[in-house]
Amino acid sequence: MHCPELPDGFDFTDPDVLHHRVPFPEFAALRRVEPVCWIPQAGNVAGFQDEGYWAVTRHADVKYVSTHPEIFSSNLNTAIIRFHDRMERATIDAQRLIMLNMDPPEHTRVRQIVQRGFTPRAIRSLEDRLRARAEAIVQGALAQRGAFDFVTQVACELPLQAIAELIGVPQEDRIKIFDWSNKMIAYDDPEYAITEEVGAQSAAEIIAYSMNMAAERKRCPAQDIVSTLVAAEDQGNLTYDEFGFFVLMLSVAGNETTRNAITHGMHAFLTHPEQWDLYKREHPATTAEEIVRWATPVVAFQRTATQDTELGGKQIRKGDRVGLFYSSANHDPEVFDRPDDFDITRDPNPHLGFGGGGPHFCLGKSLAVLEIDLIFRAVADVMPNLRLLDAPRRLRSAWINGVKELRVSAE
Repeated sequence: MHCPELPDGFDFTDPDVLHHRVPFPEFAALRRVEPVCWIPQAGNVAGFQDEGYWAVTRHADVKYVSTHPEIFSSNLNTAIIRFHDRMERATIDAQRLIMLNMDPPEHTRVRQIVQRGFTPRAIRSLEDRLRARAEAIVQGALAQRGAFDFVTQVACELPLQAIAELIGVPQEDRIKIFDWSNKMIAYDDPEYAITEEVGAQSAAEIIAYSMNMAAERKRCPAQDIVSTLVAAEDQGNLTYDEFGFFVLMLSVAGNETTRNAITHGMHAFLTHPEQWDLYKREHPATTAEEIVRWATPVVAFQRTATQDTELGGKQIRKGDRVGLFYSSANHDPEVFDRPDDFDITRDPNPHLGFGGGGPHFCLGKSLAVLEIDLIFRAVADVMPNLRLLDAPRRLRSAWINGVKELRVSAE
């Protein structure tokens, strides 16, 4: 079975595809003609012992799958649509302990505990500290006096520092989280020369670090999210293991994604100067949401059918993997006027950059929007004449729309 709208052998999860571009023309072709399309894969190419997956490209269908966890499971094969082809099944199954890969009711139980740390009050309590950090980050980049890499000098710093503030990681340890999370998701990029063993070891390091932190807060509670989640009495709490896997998820979901949204947002501004001028004048409140839609840092997650069902006119069999392509959904002309335009005044903006709704809608959305808003306000105030020097160097990945380097100059 092959989709005639695609070149023979084309696979949206092939890391070489995202290494060069987001495949918007191919997404558009499928949305028009075959919005639920079977993508064959040979053998164990994605780490799964099956023959491929269904690519879901329309906004409405992505939302439907996301909001029906009883039909489309995150747990059976995890939400990650492609692992390394040498990934062992036992290693994949171990990732079911991460909240991202849980189904209700277990997911509901864990999320109800974790969301205590993401209340509006908790996020507001971080705002002044994160504003000061954003300004210091941008001032530090300006002090480079010339060309610098926006990714490492600006984009990655605020998400890391926000996580440190949120869970009480000492700021001097934030580089460890950065390094471990990079190694976990960089196994497809030969530049990093990261083996599966190194990635697994990095995951183990994050979990061990977090479990130790949880044990310490249990003995001696502090005013941070760790104490809230593991030391609260008679309110339910996370076990040390659960907290370790929560931080593992947060290090990617709250670090890699926001970092890439900020990087893509800066690149969009520098290649759409009229939007940058508008932002500097007015700071539209709609900006962060459009940056997330435009960037869509997670190109795709997956679900697995728990029963025979129908989607987009196709018969989905029990056990079939279903790929939710958020990048395609966020450019669906049935939902967005001029979807290929970067428009920071876009309103409404029902993008799926934080997920398609349902139980896995991004827990940290408010924090991510705050970070994006704060960092671009700081850039506009401190480096209003930032210039792009080179095209972004993209990450080779099966499912992350990542940028490794973005060379800019403030002079």
